[in-house]
Amino acid sequence: MADTDPLIRRLRRIEGQVRGLQKMIEEKRACEDILTQINAVVSATLKVKEIILKDYTQKCVLEYEETGDKAKLDSLISTLIKYSGEGG
Repeated sequence: MADTDPLIRRLRRIEGQVRGLQKMIEEKRACEDILTQINAVVSATLKVKEIILKDYTQKCVLEYEETGDKAKLDSLISTLIKYSGEGG
């Protein structure tokens, strides 16, 4: 992974969102507000996953082009199947 700083910043922001979510629950805030915050955390986390999957895909394809090793593509395909869905 080339530049991890943007991912670390995103993860720190998510960490703050989760702490805010915890505080909202402790304060017994409205369910709609809590669910909105949960949705924001989930969306932000999925974006991090998307960035990492994109980086991994590029890495595998480049390695395959350099080496011709089909195992790189097989690994990529397995990973995409496993992690490409929202629940993965």
